[in-house]
Amino acid sequence: MFLYYFKLSWLSIKRTPMLSLLMVLAIGLGIGVSMTVLTVNYLMGQDPIPSKSSELYAVQLFSYGPGHENSNTDDNYAPQITYQDAMNIHESPVPLHKTRSVVTGATVIPATPDVNPWGEAIRAIDSDFFTMFKVPFLFGKAWDVSVDSAPENVVVIGKEINDKLFKGENSVGREINLDSIIYTIVGVVDDWNPSPRFYDLNNGKFTDSEVIYAPFSLVPVHDYVSWGNNWGWKTEEITSEEEKRRSEIFWNQYWVELPDSDSVEGYENWLTGYISEQQKLGRFQNERAAASLKDVLEWMTYSEVVSSDNSILVGLSFMFLAVCMINTIGLLLAKFLGRASEVGVRRALGASRSDIFKQHIVDVSLIGVTGGVLGLLLGQVGLLGVKSLYSNYDKLVHMDFTLVLIAISIALVSSVIAGLYPAWLICRTAPSIYLKTQ
Repeated sequence: MFLYYFKLSWLSIKRTPMLSLLMVLAIGLGIGVSMTVLTVNYLMGQDPIPSKSSELYAVQLFSYGPGHENSNTDDNYAPQITYQDAMNIHESPVPLHKTRSVVTGATVIPATPDVNPWGEAIRAIDSDFFTMFKVPFLFGKAWDVSVDSAPENVVVIGKEINDKLFKGENSVGREINLDSIIYTIVGVVDDWNPSPRFYDLNNGKFTDSEVIYAPFSLVPVHDYVSWGNNWGWKTEEITSEEEKRRSEIFWNQYWVELPDSDSVEGYENWLTGYISEQQKLGRFQNERAAASLKDVLEWMTYSEVVSSDNSILVGLSFMFLAVCMINTIGLLLAKFLGRASEVGVRRALGASRSDIFKQHIVDVSLIGVTGGVLGLLLGQVGLLGVKSLYSNYDKLVHMDFTLVLIAISIALVSSVIAGLYPAWLICRTAPSIYLKTQ
């Protein structure tokens, strides 16, 4: 019976091509706009590391002096910590894994004259970083954990640089020149570019990951300069990187891996003890002095990866879809009522109201699915427009299989809902009225 309804629907569409085309365009436009906004919003907020997001915690410390706080965050904490705090809390034995982190940079000086030098960001971290964030290796591995305390000039590079400098060969054991300092390559990371860049949301939520990783222990050795955000709560005269490392400026991030509730509680207690010790030394004098731990998803919410503006845009896009569907209802009424005489004949020949209703629902479903496919194409055009306007969103301009299913489902459900009243109305038409006119 469904195939019969489908055949009748196809014949109906062929008889009213302009009305059918207008409905497909209305549905497609509504789906295209809503899916463009929904896709960006969905990809922004997706869990970047679902297998470990509940075990990885960003550490914050309320280390201000009396009367000071950060008015830019809901809880008044700074999103980063000082260098001295990063060094001190790294002594805690509680976390399963832990890493200090800061973004710096250097000029890459190739060994061959056919490749020009270029500036490149460097992520200064501890060896646990690669394990914590599941960074895949193409060649080699992370530096030994001993380097985290006894610095050596070693680095891990990304596949992009390895292809550029070493033509994709295994470069482990070879050397790279960064700001005229020679480093030995111990590992090559495969393509790894989480979106959003959850491990450092302070310095670009959707920017690409760094492709050079150096030991954090080298920060004081080579006076690495922060390429990220720096913020302080007090006036300090700083004339050198060494003085900055002793200052109260926030420019470092710190992450820990705590696999269960007991380790979370144990680490919170350790941080409370640390704050008490610092207070005895004259720091953390604010009455709100405390520590805060936020897992990956909490950190993304806290950092407003998906802002309230995005949620408003999603709502507006679906309101636009609703307007398109209201127009579709009017077009369906014109289409169905234009065939009232045909329906009257079918009713007189024995077709029930249920049969007429089902056939018209199949009719609108076919139009809805077609509109959904058109909407997917328009959505892709919209995403390409987003990419051209916002270069940092280039990883958010694709629809995965889930989003494709959502788009088709929304188009189908919306068209069926829009067709309920027109289908019901045509079913209520008395066949005798039209039989008299035949």
